[in-house]
Amino acid sequence: MAAITLNLSTVKPLGDRVFLKVSASEEKTLGGILLPDTAKEKPQIGDIVAIGPGKRNDDGSRQAIDIAVGDRVLYSKYAGTEIKLGSEEYVLLSEKDILAIVS
Repeated sequence: MAAITLNLSTVKPLGDRVFLKVSASEEKTLGGILLPDTAKEKPQIGDIVAIGPGKRNDDGSRQAIDIAVGDRVLYSKYAGTEIKLGSEEYVLLSEKDILAIVS
């Protein structure tokens, strides 16, 4: 099987899928205590880098996605598939797993 090299420009989500860059998790607590990697919580905020064309309806038309590239969103903690491209972490998930747009 031939190996392929993935980069940000080669990933195009299908259907109602969304590809987002995961924001860095907090390095220390509000009190100033540095957190080791094992104690850090999984981040739930990310920036949309690519979106699919939308979910296909029963009549064949596409349902538009409510978010756009560049939006910062809050998503479900254990949703999607984690992908690492270089040193950056990304998540590929369904639109239904996005909870809110964060400003």
